[in-house]
Amino acid sequence: MPKKTLCPTHLNFQPRPTYPYAPGTAGGGFVFTAGQVAWDETGEVTGIGDVVAQTEQTLHNVLSVLAEGGASPEDVLKCTVYLKNIEDFQKMNDVFSRIFGEMPPARTTVQAHLADPTMLVEIEAIAFVGES
Repeated sequence: MPKKTLCPTHLNFQPRPTYPYAPGTAGGGFVFTAGQVAWDETGEVTGIGDVVAQTEQTLHNVLSVLAEGGASPEDVLKCTVYLKNIEDFQKMNDVFSRIFGEMPPARTTVQAHLADPTMLVEIEAIAFVGES
């Protein structure tokens, strides 16, 4: 099964030189995103202290990686959400609901220490687009 590495133009600073990962991969009809955070196109964390703004930017990044692999929100089967503070669950959930609508994917949400103290949320996704 050939693997394709995915990196949207606005995230072309990924991966950081010291982190050996791809922003996303596709193969066998599946699209996988790496954990995405609220980095803007300059590689800076946006929405400092604002979990709603960070969730919006993070999901924008997730959807951009998915789109590089030919996937849309409707194709997402599973997401994992990592929150710095589980008390932000409802705020994150409200944004997530707007993006995924009536048929949301399976999801796991956990509280976790994230790579940078300014990061409040990290999200990864798995989508199925069929054999190509």
